[in-house]
Amino acid sequence: MMHKVQRLMLASVLAWVPVSAIAAEPNLTEGDRDSVGQTEVRYLDMAQGLTQITNIQVEPGNPGVRLVLQTSGSLATPETSTVGNALIADIPNAVLALPEGDFFEVVGPAEGIAFVSITTVGDRVRISLTGTDAPPSLSLSSEATGVVLAVLPGVAQADAASDEALQISVTGQGDEGYNPSTSSTATGTDTALRDVPLSVQVIPEAVIEDRGVTELSDALETAGSVVPTSGRGTSVFGPGFYIRGFNTRGGIFRDGVQATSLSPLSTNDIERVEILRGPASILFGQGEPGGIINVVPKRPLSEPFYELSATAGSFASYSGGLDFSGPLNDDRSVRYRLNVSYENYDSFRDVVNGERLVISPIVTWDISPNTSIDVYGQYTSDRETIDEGIVVGANGILDLPRDRFLGEEFGEFTQDQFNVGYRLNHQFNDDWSVRHSLQYLQYQPERYAPLFDSFDEATGQLDRLAYYGGGNYQRFFTNAEAVGRFNTGSIQHRLLFGVEYRNVLEQPEFQFSNLYTPINVFNPVYTGIPYAIQPEFFRDDTINTIGVYLQDQIELSPNLNLLAGIRYDTVDQFRTTQDVGEARAEFEQVDSAFSPRFGIVYQPVEPISLYASYTSSFSPSFGASLNEDGSNFEPERGRQWEVGMKADLSDRLSLNVAAFDIRRQNVTTPDPNNPLFSVQTGEVASRGLELNLGGEISPGWNITAGYTLLDAFVSEDNTDVVGNRLANIPENQFSLWTTYELQAGSLQGLGFGLGLFYLSDRPGNLDNSFTIPSYFRTDAALFYRRDNWRAQLNVENLFDTEYFTASDEFLGVTPGSPFTVTARVAVEF
Repeated sequence: MMHKVQRLMLASVLAWVPVSAIAAEPNLTEGDRDSVGQTEVRYLDMAQGLTQITNIQVEPGNPGVRLVLQTSGSLATPETSTVGNALIADIPNAVLALPEGDFFEVVGPAEGIAFVSITTVGDRVRISLTGTDAPPSLSLSSEATGVVLAVLPGVAQADAASDEALQISVTGQGDEGYNPSTSSTATGTDTALRDVPLSVQVIPEAVIEDRGVTELSDALETAGSVVPTSGRGTSVFGPGFYIRGFNTRGGIFRDGVQATSLSPLSTNDIERVEILRGPASILFGQGEPGGIINVVPKRPLSEPFYELSATAGSFASYSGGLDFSGPLNDDRSVRYRLNVSYENYDSFRDVVNGERLVISPIVTWDISPNTSIDVYGQYTSDRETIDEGIVVGANGILDLPRDRFLGEEFGEFTQDQFNVGYRLNHQFNDDWSVRHSLQYLQYQPERYAPLFDSFDEATGQLDRLAYYGGGNYQRFFTNAEAVGRFNTGSIQHRLLFGVEYRNVLEQPEFQFSNLYTPINVFNPVYTGIPYAIQPEFFRDDTINTIGVYLQDQIELSPNLNLLAGIRYDTVDQFRTTQDVGEARAEFEQVDSAFSPRFGIVYQPVEPISLYASYTSSFSPSFGASLNEDGSNFEPERGRQWEVGMKADLSDRLSLNVAAFDIRRQNVTTPDPNNPLFSVQTGEVASRGLELNLGGEISPGWNITAGYTLLDAFVSEDNTDVVGNRLANIPENQFSLWTTYELQAGSLQGLGFGLGLFYLSDRPGNLDNSFTIPSYFRTDAALFYRRDNWRAQLNVENLFDTEYFTASDEFLGVTPGSPFTVTARVAVEF
């Protein structure tokens, strides 16, 4: 769905669009229609004593357009005002109660009328009309068919002030600026965030665009309780994140399907990022208890949209992208979107560089009014220098220049990856629908570089391994879900039932035994001599997972909601390992588990939601790891208790507060009787407090801010690490990003941004033997958007602070970027 600025830019150049085509185009997807239940009922109950608008029909006028409103009573005379080319009319004592939800819009319904939106604001209905040349006029009358709003195009005035069109702020999913109100990640249905008894944060497209970020790790800097892991290009899990103290390890999803990749994930084709904190096994299966990250890609649009962008920045970095979308046939039942981006980047680190190509097509076909299908794909190609960062000595991080590179220029990570899939939605009636998804993903990474092995601080000699990792990885996913609404007496239910199947095939190969030429960290001399690739260890793994889940969202009363769900998974691992020249060893392990969750939301007053919840997770152990007696380890289990408050400080600004306690159990620890083996007696705990603020403080002034107080530590173990803090997890984390854009005058469209990011010091490893120092970083932005183009300048680390982002818990820490400038220009046509 388009950003609000994109919509207005597009609307300003639209000519006549047949009203019949608009009327035939559904305003919401099938998934959106599924989401209406709770929101619609809440508004109906709110509407006691208010006139309800239950339906809106679009008819051609002569000239202009007629909006025919079906109402439960008479409507009061609108209170109108104009700004530039916009007319705003407020109808008091009224509320929208449409089958589609609480929002209605039409783009370009008639010549001279660019945009019409109708939404509920408190106890009134707001009608926003934007003309192409002047403010439209509006009249209200009663006819046999209902209440009619006649919208006529305005007449252009000579006064220059009338040429300044107002950029209307519209409320709707995907177009709510810094304050999104709904998400499907937590419940599997599009549910208002205030009705979800869990901590969910949405990073919308507006924040990603204003900050000028192109990778998921950068986009998540404004997310509370989220910090990056180290090991870019070397980790077997790829670039990852800690959420509430726990590594995500496979907990990154794209539109609800696991987005496994060893390369950094691009945000160039992303509409929003949603973070569900806490155990999430009921909808997402096996995983860590800290939470999951779900990226939502951009979707096809009903109106033609074309954008070209170019970016250049510090360290000889540059990129370009295109974003094309629109209908493929006359009735707009088939629509497409194509995102293509290419990045070529150097680094402040010596000899480190990389490049990335991303191609993301998607086609939506409305097969019938009740059935639609999305067919999509993505191809990515990545190459970048493998860099393990700065070395850690006995007394902590060495005082080395932050550009000091300790690998070799030939050491690279490369990966080609593609996926193809579809999502099918069918609506049986207003209450029941089904959906089916299928995806195949394949990637082939290669990691070839000398890696840190051991360090002699007295001499400065760093021993290195001649490492190689390659192979072929495949993922197949499919699921089927039914969503329905029904009542048991006065209690309303929204049911989700699903069945899921996953198949994982992995055939990796590694070499890691041979030493490579050492390097002196104080006076590095690079050999530049590649070494032979001779894999010495092989795996061949097949993992099959079947999951069945049931969830019920229960409305006991307009201000009291329950969430209850349970999932059953069975995971079958068949793994084989082989050292070169030796026989292959086989391991088989079958695990099954129930994962429940429960939650309650109470709204003492309309703007405030109080909630409490219990959630759980499970994660099977690696099938080739065994107890001393040869038996398999039990799955790790996670559980969380959480309480919180969600408050709408205004209709555009929200505050969320959460307190939680997480325990991960069945953690393997060294066996005190035989150090060569492990036993499952460990427990890790994480407890904390989170505050998140997001939205619009006043017209043009947006903010997203968060603070986390987190105590993550080892609560049970066989060794003396009990009580130690978890590696890379700060006790205090703060982020703020805010922008202000001038709303009128000759400089309308000029904006400024400021970012503040703070992490307190944190342990570099589980032994807590060294500390990563705290840092405070300042970012800034300057942008200007006018008509169909936008230019922006982003500065990262304005005051050139030296800092480190993460440790690999061994010998390497990753330094943060110095003062960096990026310039971007985007044009829509």
